[in-house]
Amino acid sequence: MADSRTNEAFILLSAGGTGGHMFPAAALAHDLVSRGYRVAVATDARGRKFDDIFKGLDIHEVRSGTFGRGVAGKINGMAALGLGMVQALRLVKKLNPSVVVGFGGYPSVPAVFAAQRLGIPTVIHEQNAIIGRANAFLAPKSDKIALSLARVEGLDEPDLKRAIVTGNPVREDISRLYARPYPALHLDGDLRIAVFGGSLGARVFSDVLPAAFTGLPDAYKARLAITQQCRAEDIEHVRKTYEKAGIRARLEIFFSDMPAILADSHLVVARSGASTVAEVTVAGRPAIFVPYPHHKDQQQKINADAVADAGGAWVMTQDGFTAEALLARIETFLQNPETLFRAAEASRSCARPDAARRLGNIVTEIAAGWDHKER
Repeated sequence: MADSRTNEAFILLSAGGTGGHMFPAAALAHDLVSRGYRVAVATDARGRKFDDIFKGLDIHEVRSGTFGRGVAGKINGMAALGLGMVQALRLVKKLNPSVVVGFGGYPSVPAVFAAQRLGIPTVIHEQNAIIGRANAFLAPKSDKIALSLARVEGLDEPDLKRAIVTGNPVREDISRLYARPYPALHLDGDLRIAVFGGSLGARVFSDVLPAAFTGLPDAYKARLAITQQCRAEDIEHVRKTYEKAGIRARLEIFFSDMPAILADSHLVVARSGASTVAEVTVAGRPAIFVPYPHHKDQQQKINADAVADAGGAWVMTQDGFTAEALLARIETFLQNPETLFRAAEASRSCARPDAARRLGNIVTEIAAGWDHKER
C-alpha cells in the first residue's frame, strides 16, 4: 500500500465512534500512505473496533465523551472530554504532526483541538448536509473545512470561505465499483436485495421486510435473493420467516465483505447515514432509504433526499415504511426492472469516487506549506 519513498511529513487522523467516521478516515489514510506520508490515528474506545481497517498504522486511544441526558450525563460527558483533551495535548506534542485531520463527532475533538492550541494546521471533514456540533466547535480555527455536499447548513460566512467540496471518502475497494456496470437484471430473473441497518442493524427492517417479502406471490418470492443485516436478537426469527416462505436469504449481524455485496446487488434498502449514501452512490446502486427518524436536524433525510431528487433513490419515512407500502414498491420493481436500471445510473451521477484523493490533495497542500492562509 505504501509508496517506496517516505515523506518527511507526518499526518495524524482523528476519528472515532462509528463506521461513518472511521471509514472515511481509513480512505484518507490509504491515499496519504500511497503518497509516501507517515500516518497515525487517534481514536476512542469505540473506534478501536475498526483497528483492522488501519492495518500497519499506529493507533492511539484518547478518551472521549458525549453529552448524555440530564445533568449527570452532561457532567460525565464533559469530564471524559476534558480528560481526552489532556491526553490529546500530550499525544500531539509528542508526535508533532504536520497536519491533524478530524472527521466529526466528539471523538475527533480532543486531537484537533490540541493541535489548534499548539498552532499545528488542522483540517476537518463534514459528512452531512448540516454541520455537526463537534465540527461547528472546531471550524473557526480550522485551516480548511472539507465538505461532502455542496450545500451545508450551520457554517458561518468566514468558515465558508475556507470550505472545499471533496465528497465523502469511501474505501478503495468500494470506489473501484464506480467503474463496474450494473449487474444484469432480467424480467424473469433474480432480484438481489441488500439490506443494511447502520452499525447495529435496524429492528424496523427485521419487522417490515420479512412481512413484505412473504406477502409476494410464490413466483416472485422464488426470484428474491436477500442479503440482510440483523440485530443479534432478531436474526433467528427473521431466518425462520424467510425459510418458511421459501425465500433465499443470507443473514448476518455484521458484513465484512461489503464491496462484494454491493457489486452483486440490484437494490439496497438502508438507513441513509452519510457514509452509507456515499458507498451506495459510488457503487451506482438504486436504494430505498429509510432515514433514522430521531435526529433533531433530520440529517439522514437530507442525505437521502439529495439522491432521490436525482432519481437514484426512493425515500420512505419510518412511519410510512410499512409492509404494505414496501410490498407494492417491490412488486413494481419485479414487474418493471428497467426502473432499477435507470435509477442505478442516476445514483451513480451523485457519486464522488475520487473524494479521498481530493481530501488528500488538501492535506498535501497544507503539509507542504503551499496553502498560505493566515492563522
